[in-house]
Amino acid sequence: MKFFLDTADLSEIEEVASWGALAGVTTNPSLYARTGGKLEDFESHLVRICELVDGPVSGEVTAEDRDGMIEQGKQLAALADNMVVKIPMCVEGLAACRALYDEGIDVNMTLVFSVAQAVLAANAGARYISPFVGRFDDICEDGVSQLYDIVNALGNYDFGHPVEIIAASIRSANHVREAALAGADIATVPYGAMKKCVEHPLTDRGLASFKADWEKVKNA
Repeated sequence: MKFFLDTADLSEIEEVASWGALAGVTTNPSLYARTGGKLEDFESHLVRICELVDGPVSGEVTAEDRDGMIEQGKQLAALADNMVVKIPMCVEGLAACRALYDEGIDVNMTLVFSVAQAVLAANAGARYISPFVGRFDDICEDGVSQLYDIVNALGNYDFGHPVEIIAASIRSANHVREAALAGADIATVPYGAMKKCVEHPLTDRGLASFKADWEKVKNA
């Protein structure tokens, strides 16, 4: 399973890229807003992210109609070779996805919550499909089981083009574990959860033990 970073923060991207495990980035309007970014700087900000990452970078459209999504999608795709157009699951989004697919533009269909939505997105030409996990937890439902179902369902078919499943709305290291066990191709993880994936109490205990023993060696 590959790791994408779910952020628009350049410093977070630079840090995780230095770990050698970053395969891509996903962004959305909310993440960009958290950086304090301005509308006129949005495209240049995405270009900077694309320069920091070798893999795919998802930039999301904000239009609500298919023509607007298609127009924005083409503008985003023109920013960099590794730019992926992120489109929300809806009737207008499916139509835009198909139009962009026909233009040879990669689409990440986001806000997917069911097998039916995922299969529709794959048939519409989506290169990436992003089932959300954590948001099910918010309504006391099991997002992991939905992810398993989507992975299994899409694995039954050849859609005639590459389709990768991105486990999205990841909230914890346990979500990452479950996404890997479910067979998701990618987990897109916020910076805080990514750091938690590195940590383990037994690792901390082992490091403390090594340090204490080395101090004994130095003082012998």
